[in-house]
Amino acid sequence: MNHSVERLWHEYQQTEFLFTQGLSPKISFAIITAHNPKGQTLAPSQNRLLDRKLLQEILGLRRPYRAMVGASQDGSHMEKSWAVATDKASAIKLGCKFNQNAIYYVESDKLQLIPCLLSQQETALGAFSPRVNVVHELPDSV
Repeated sequence: MNHSVERLWHEYQQTEFLFTQGLSPKISFAIITAHNPKGQTLAPSQNRLLDRKLLQEILGLRRPYRAMVGASQDGSHMEKSWAVATDKASAIKLGCKFNQNAIYYVESDKLQLIPCLLSQQETALGAFSPRVNVVHELPDSV
């Protein structure tokens, strides 16, 4: 396995999540971003454009959703994301459509890291709720 892919997969496993409201542990949902497709860092304007396109796709699903941010533990990397109440297969399709290496899926407060473009195995990451930070507002910088 490529060392950089291994490192990236490990970093994905450390992600924390910023929400402006808590979520019920009874809800199943995916966490999807359109930022930085294929792990390539884009300009903020390019990421905003992709984010708007992803939101249009999410609206078309006619499912509950909420804006949120996925962040590295030290806060040095953040990506605007969406929590979408959808099934895992639909979430993976959406992740692939937006050229994402992986998505997250939460079911019964259990967090899974699921590959889209990468060939890794689905990885169980334990309880979701300890990784959630409720904030008054999402950072403007993402």
